[in-house]
Amino acid sequence: GAIVHVADRPDVSLDSEEAAVAYYAALPQLWASIHLVGGFAMAPITETSLADFEGQWRLNTVTCFLSCREAVKRMMKSGGGRIVNVASRPVVEPAGGANKIAYTSAKAAVASITQSLAAEVLRANILVNAILPSTIDTPANRAAMPEADFSKWPTPAQIAETVAFLASPENTLTTGTL
Repeated sequence: GAIVHVADRPDVSLDSEEAAVAYYAALPQLWASIHLVGGFAMAPITETSLADFEGQWRLNTVTCFLSCREAVKRMMKSGGGRIVNVASRPVVEPAGGANKIAYTSAKAAVASITQSLAAEVLRANILVNAILPSTIDTPANRAAMPEADFSKWPTPAQIAETVAFLASPENTLTTGTL
């Protein structure tokens, strides 16, 4: 089967139901779907507008929901597969979510989708997991936070190794984990 990476298709916006349906319907047999789409916003709650909150919800949660739904449809036709979502460390470490209420709430919903969906599709041989990285060690994050301890940040390569295992046929057991 295919492993889909929407970043290869920057013309696709998966926060639109029609776009998500069309994108997944056009795919060949699907084995793994990795949902990395998302965005970040940071502000105290007193400075977070409803539009900001809804924007984080749409960008992080709606894209995950639609991608999961459409991936499951494809995987059920082919006998199973793997889904890996990306949530965020503040989902399980709330202190890290200070001034990030819109972002953390949206990523908490991604975690909930992951665990609920894992229970729903287990009998269809579809395993669903989420990774919860902290701040990722990228040049942009280093520039934005020059005083931080970069040694505690996961690298993109470390994250990719975890995602690759969770999405692989070698993963025959792990599902519903954050």
